[in-house]
Amino acid sequence: MKANQLPDIAKKAERLLLDVEQAVKNFSRYHKYSLGSEIREQARTVLRLCHRAWRDRQRQAHWISELVWAIDELKLSLQLGSQLRAFKSFAQFELLVRATEEVGRCAGGWKRQFYRKGQNSASEASPERAQILSGHAASTGANV
Repeated sequence: MKANQLPDIAKKAERLLLDVEQAVKNFSRYHKYSLGSEIREQARTVLRLCHRAWRDRQRQAHWISELVWAIDELKLSLQLGSQLRAFKSFAQFELLVRATEEVGRCAGGWKRQFYRKGQNSASEASPERAQILSGHAASTGANV
């Protein structure tokens, strides 16, 4: 990836924001200026956090964590919009949820790069020693 080229997650977040803007434009007046404004702002926040996480390398883990939370909040607002029947159709709601989930999958993968889990992950393993895993007897407490 070139230094000035946007990562896929930022492109997907931008597409999500455009789709949200189009959907909210069709909300009834009652929902457009309350829930609609909230959903639009949350989608903008997701896009901003994508860019911050991409550009601020020193605090990247922090911004990615914030991004994951922002995506969850957007999903909750979309669900509320569906329950209130604010969307033009269920298909429109479904399109937005799928796009949000796709951005969420990208953010989750990005976050896993920073928080590797598991026994003796590659970053923690000592290059001088061979990896030693305990056997069945050690985990069951049996004496060998």
